[in-house]
Order: sequence, then C-alpha cells, then structure tokens
Amino acid sequence: MSIQDTVSNWEELLEIAKKNTPARRVRRPGQSPSTAPIPSSLHKLPPDTEPPVLLYRDTNSWCPFCERVWFALEEKEIPFATEFIDLTNKPKWYTDLVPTTLVPAARIEGKLVYESKDILLALEEQFGSTLLPEDPEENAVARLWLEEAETNGVRDIAYKFLRQAPEDPNELASLQTAFEAKLDELEQLLGKYSGPYFLSTFSLVDITYSPHLDRLAANLPVYRGYHLKGNPRYPRINAWFEALKQRPAYHRVKSDDTTNNLLLRRRWGVIPISNPLPPDPEISQEIQFRAEAAERLTDNREVALGDILKNSGVQTLAVNGDTTAVKEAVDFHLRLLADYLINGNGAALPWGRVGGKDNADPTIAAVGAITLAYVRNRICAPRDMSAGAATAFRAAADKVLASLY
Repeated sequence: MSIQDTVSNWEELLEIAKKNTPARRVRRPGQSPSTAPIPSSLHKLPPDTEPPVLLYRDTNSWCPFCERVWFALEEKEIPFATEFIDLTNKPKWYTDLVPTTLVPAARIEGKLVYESKDILLALEEQFGSTLLPEDPEENAVARLWLEEAETNGVRDIAYKFLRQAPEDPNELASLQTAFEAKLDELEQLLGKYSGPYFLSTFSLVDITYSPHLDRLAANLPVYRGYHLKGNPRYPRINAWFEALKQRPAYHRVKSDDTTNNLLLRRRWGVIPISNPLPPDPEISQEIQFRAEAAERLTDNREVALGDILKNSGVQTLAVNGDTTAVKEAVDFHLRLLADYLINGNGAALPWGRVGGKDNADPTIAAVGAITLAYVRNRICAPRDMSAGAATAFRAAADKVLASLY
C-alpha cells in the first residue's frame, strides 16, 4: 500500500475537521482575502437585516488600529460587516470618502467615523458604555489614558529600537534605555488599579495597547534578543498578557508570533539576530486549533493550490512544460498536511516515509518540500485563520516536512 492510499481524501478531511471546530469563514471568490471571518454575534441579527456597523479595514489583517476596532466589536458583541481595502491600491471611492484615506473607518448606524480612537468611543456611545467605567472619576482617567496611549511615544521609540541598524551599538543602547523607560511607565500605570488590567475592569485602554504590545512581544526576541514576556522587570505587563489570554474575543482578533515577525522583516527589511520563539506546544496540539487549521486548508485548498503554483516557483520543476504532475504533487502534499492535522498525534506520523527510498521520485519530493515550506510562511493570522490555528498549522507543516524528507 502506498502512502497515497493511507491519506484521507479531501471530502473526508473536511467532514472530520468541521466536527471538531466551530470556526467558519465566508468565502470571497476571486477577491482578496479569499475568505473572511464571520463575526461571533452575527447570528443575533433578524433575517435579511443589515448589520448596524460596516468596518473598513486592510485586506491582510495586519493593521493594529483596525485590530483595535475589531476587538471592541467582538467584545461588545455588535454584529458588523467588513469591507476590505487594499492599502497598496486604495480605491478612489474610499479616498474620496475618508478624509485621512487611512484605515480603519466605520459606518455606525449610517454615520461615517474614522480614526480608531474615535471609532471606539463612538461604539461606546451608540451601543452602551460597556468598555468604559461607570464611575465618573475612573471614566475620566480612562479617556485621558486613551489620549495618552496615542501620544506617549511607546510605539515610536519601540519601533526605532527595532529598526535601528546594529552597526551603531551606542545608538542601539540609547534606544533600548529609552524604550525600557517607557515600559517602566506602563508597568507603573498598570499598578494604579487592582487587578490585571489598566483600569479596575477590562476596557478600551486594554484594547488600545493590545495590538502593539503583542507585536513587540513577538518582534523583540527575534530582532533584538530582548524579551518582554517572562521578563521579571515587568511583572504587571506579564500579568496583563495572561489576563488577555482569558478573553475569547482576543483570540479571534490577535495575530501569531510568526506572522508578526515575517511582517516586520517584509515591511522594513530588519534582519533577525535570534531564532523565533518556539510555538507553544500546548496550542499546537489542541484539537480545536488543529481542526480549524485543517478545515481552513481543506475548504480553501483551491486558492492555496493556485497561490503555490503561481508564486512559490514550484512550476520550474515541471517536465517539458507539463505542470500536471507538479499540480498533483502540490495537491497531495497539502492533503498530507491536512491529514496530519486531523489524524496525527504530535509525536508520530500516521504514515511511512516517502523520501529516502530508492524508488522515490526526487521531483515529487522537491515539490513537497517547496509546498510545505511555502504554505508554512504564507499563512497569515488572523487573515487566514486564528492565531491558535496558525500555530498548529506551522508546527504540523514542520513535522510533516521533517518526517518526509
């Protein structure tokens, strides 16, 4: 029996995956992105009713300011629709509509609002103040801290530190000192109220800081050898990260470390000086995340196949220009990955090796290696799947690649 005979077919994989995850996405044929997440509260709308909020956001789901608004919409359980804007080629109707031409923007009950802070406050005003304190004094503090989050320089100094060329160690050390001073200020701010959040309860202040601190926690170890998470200098910041992990909405909107690190390198050309942090082994083995990753790959396999054939360079392995065998090999290795996500136990693979045999086709092996390596780095969370599913996806791709070849 060949390995092809031991791997489930696509229909079987999709059926099993759907049984093990509630995660679903809307298909967007011929569009970018090719799928979109379904808001968790959309079911609350009566049939044939338009959502009260239309969110304009970036196609890649990288924008931290868009993430803030998405986070608030999920926390407040407000049904919403999404219009994706290609930031590399913004449509004229959007630049005419929004004076800043930036994302995010939102129509809230028909009224256009832009700038993430203003959108967050408008959602509070329109749909009940659930993310601002009732106490007038604390409410005033919350509004002040929201303003200061935009002007206190934490983001600016952090990204100067990340982008500084390492050839100038004195400047790098100076930037690190300035950055740590800003983190010390945040550490003190988190001690103003009891509990793990900035205020006495979870609020818009937490939502405002979340995307950037998440990105810094991923980027700093890889590009500067500096750790934010697990750093004893910042116990309150670490307690805050742990508290965020208890919020379901946070997991719906956050990115994963690998996506954040790939983004930094692609946007700014920053060179890593350390290995990426290893994926959380608990997350990578949780069945709901593995099943979500398998469901996303299986349901969206035609788009994935087309992307690999077009952009990975794999077609150069075609014999005499005939790409049929290459296409079949790509499809097979994607199915192999989905099968492992569903049936693998994290330690052993459910099938034997296909590489290293005398009768193994080296072209098929090369196609498989390119396919698995490409999709591992092509996956973007939360554009394609949740951060937890992306972590499971990447760990599985590494495992399959190492086992096969």
